[in-house]
This record gives sequence, C-alpha cells and structure tokens, in this order.
Amino acid sequence: MRDAVEKLFPQVVVERRGEVDSSPRIVQSLSAFQRYGDDWASQGLNPLSGHRPRGSDFFSGVLTALTCIAVVLLGYHWSSREAQQDLLLHKPVTKWTAEDVILWLEQLGPWASLYKERFLEEQVNGRLLMMLEEAEFAKSPFSIENHTHRKAVLMELERVKALGVKSPQNLWEYRAVNGGKSLFLVYALKSSPRLTLLYLYLFDYTETFLPFMHTSCPGSADAAEEPDILTKHLLNDPSWTQWVEFLVKYSLLPYQLMAEFAWDWLAVHYWTSRFIIVNAMLLSVLEGFTLWRLWSRGELSRALPHRMWSHFWKVSTQGLLVAIVWPMIPQFICNCFFYWALYFNPIINIDLVVKEVRRLETQGP
Repeated sequence: MRDAVEKLFPQVVVERRGEVDSSPRIVQSLSAFQRYGDDWASQGLNPLSGHRPRGSDFFSGVLTALTCIAVVLLGYHWSSREAQQDLLLHKPVTKWTAEDVILWLEQLGPWASLYKERFLEEQVNGRLLMMLEEAEFAKSPFSIENHTHRKAVLMELERVKALGVKSPQNLWEYRAVNGGKSLFLVYALKSSPRLTLLYLYLFDYTETFLPFMHTSCPGSADAAEEPDILTKHLLNDPSWTQWVEFLVKYSLLPYQLMAEFAWDWLAVHYWTSRFIIVNAMLLSVLEGFTLWRLWSRGELSRALPHRMWSHFWKVSTQGLLVAIVWPMIPQFICNCFFYWALYFNPIINIDLVVKEVRRLETQGP
C-alpha cells in the first residue's frame, strides 16, 4: 500500500513528509509509537494483533498435537483405569473371592507372582486370608521362604485387616479413595509447593508427608530394602541426613522433590510419571526465569517479600473458596480438572518457557 501511494501521489507524499519533519508534536507522537512497538517486539509479539508474527504457526501445531496426545491419555485412563481400580478398594475383605485375593497379591509387586498359584490352588478367599499367620506363610502349601517377601505380605495384610478393604497401591487407587485430596495435591504442589509441603507437615504428617519424604529423600535403611518391596508406607521418623537433604531441596528446588517422587513410581505409572517429571522441570525453569527477571531489574530484595506475601494471600483465599464450593462441584468436573492439571499443564508450561526464552533473546545481553 505504501509503494502504491508513493507512485500515485508522489507530490503529496513529499509535502506530508515535510510537514512531519517540521512539526515537533508529530515527531514526538511518532517516537512514542516507535517505543510502543519496540516494547511489544521485545516480547516477541505483534503490536497490532498481540500475537507472535513469525514462528508461532509451527509451535501452535506442535502444541495442538501434544494436546491431542494428552486428551487421548485422559480418555484412556478415565475409561479403562477407573472401572477396574475400584474393585477391591470398596469391597470388604471378608467378601473377597479367591480371584480377588490373587489380584491383591499381584499388586504387591512382581515378586508376588511366585506365590499366586499356591494361593489359587488352596482357594484362599478373604475370610481365610484374614486368619493366616506368619508361621503358616512359611510352611506348606504357601512356602514363602524369603523372609523379606513374607514380611511384605504380612505388612500389607495387617493394613487390610485394619482398614477392612485393600489399601491403595498406586495413583489411580489413591485417587479413587481420596478424590478431594488428590485434586488438592495435584494443583497445590504445582502452584505452591513450599506452602503445600508445609501444610502436609503440619496437618497430614503420618499419612501423606512421611511417605512422600521417604520416597523423595530415601535414607540408607530404605535403600537397603529390595526395590520390589513396597516401602512407601514406612512410618518411622526420617533421619537427620534425610532432613538436611529435604530442607535444601525444599528451599532451592522444591519441584525436584516431586520429580524424584514420580521417578520412584516410574515402573508403575510409565507415562504419567514422565508427565509429572517434565512438568516439574518446566516449573523449576519458570521459577528460575522469574528470579532472574527480578535480579536483573535490581528488584529481588525489594519485590520478593511482597510477592511472597501476595502469593500466600492468593493461595489462602483460593483454598478457602475451593473448600466452600467443593461439595457442590460435580464429580465429572473434578475429573476434568484433575486430568487437565496432570496431562495438559506440562504442555502449557512448554509454551511459557518458549516465550520466556524468546523474550530473553529479543532483549539481548
């Protein structure tokens, strides 16, 4: 359009340019407009449309593809997992069949497959299982000679006797029993890991904090156990070396604790653990970008306390609001929020990291 105007009206263009050069008001307006464009360009955006002018189509395609993958995983877990994981979680142990006992035994670990045929031959149902003692496990027909395996079966059996149902063994079973807490943890650990871990330490120490700490910061005693044995339910207090490791990571890299916890469950939740690990890495990078931005502007010591207080107030008010409206939220909506945070949030964080990198590139050193 500019070339066409210059060809059709060359004399008018010359006159207008002369007026612009001779008018301080117009020169000042053009300078302000140029600064406005430069500010938007420093963020990698188009000042007129607010969108990234180049390179955005490719990344949008990648983002759409990853979104589709997340939706497929969501549907897979939603339809196939939930239907079968609730089988023994809400069924009293006294009503277990022999097949239910085998299913319970298989979920203790790969090592348990060595003994499932012996339980099936004896047709051990839930009532018989409740009456078995350690000495009977060591003798024929069960013949569990490995002391560690026998100890693991007895430990889980004691939990079954105390609860009356099978205890959760993985993420989906835990969510089936603790729907509200799992939704709270998946969002709270993502947005405010330090405050959430402090809350778990103060109000949910035995059930949630201790298993999390023993898994993310294992001690020497935990490492000595066989890797197949479930050691997530250890209730002994952590050692001082575990506390030192935990406090250092809690202060500097809280998302690494979540990544190490997910890494420990990699054999059980292959893809879900990877999504959590990638999301933890991205959140650590975004937190680093925020601190770098404050430090480069010389606002770290001045703005950080204010931001911490604002964050604390925001998290507290949001938590109170969710606690009030939680009973009125349909389960379908809660499921959507849960899977959104678990699978789609890492894709959103990839986009945020790319924007931060491009912003630093446009600003230069």
